Amino acid sequence: MATPMVRAEAVHKNFGRNEVLRGIDIEVAPREVMCIIGPSGSGKSTFLRCINHLEKIDAGRLWVDGELVGYREHGGRLHELPDREVCHKRSEIGMVFQGFNLFPHMTALENVIEAPIKVKKEAAAVATERGRALLDRVGLGDRLDAHPRQLSGGQQQRVAIARALAMQPKLMLFDEPTSALDPELVGDVLNVMRDLAHEGMTMIVVTHEMGFAREVGDSLVFMDSGVIVEAGNPRDVIGNPQEQRTKDFLSKVL
Repeated sequence: MATPMVRAEAVHKNFGRNEVLRGIDIEVAPREVMCIIGPSGSGKSTFLRCINHLEKIDAGRLWVDGELVGYREHGGRLHELPDREVCHKRSEIGMVFQGFNLFPHMTALENVIEAPIKVKKEAAAVATERGRALLDRVGLGDRLDAHPRQLSGGQQQRVAIARALAMQPKLMLFDEPTSALDPELVGDVLNVMRDLAHEGMTMIVVTHEMGFAREVGDSLVFMDSGVIVEAGNPRDVIGNPQEQRTKDFLSKVL
């Protein structure tokens, strides 16, 4: 069997006395699109941030592509990796946030090529060629020289996706990427994500877009209060939820 792209075993995360993740077990296969749904405060975004070690877990184990996230195991004990190694591993994981987090003083193209040049030490010509191709791929080939203030929210989010893809990641994490957008701009971003899925990108998507989850997702996880309440085929979970908590949540969002 193929090594899971993401594997979580009994992952716990606390913020002070607040236990945000209470034993998360998940496997995501290569090329799989997993959608995570649930109410605000259920731990969805925190779990995503743990996957690329933006947050350190307090117990359990997390692997990406067969390698522990943020740690090396020796003699049955975990030893935290140096920052340089953590950053290298993080560069293999693309993340798109609710906010676009673009550099306001840079053009769309400059935003996309910054990390490959500075982090991966790519030649500027190589990074620029890929950056142009990626912006064209997300429908922004004619806005290379536009600054974020000159772009709509949907366009800025598509630049953010192109920026994540510029690092040639093996895994993409999306944290409610359409929640900050006006409704008429959501479709353009979802179309880009749909294309990525069809091309075989492994993706974990925290979302409230049930249509996207049903159509594009290979698996669906419903989280509440730091635990996985229900998981399965998106069409089954959305169309015929088995847990009362899932039913209550879906009745409010569908």
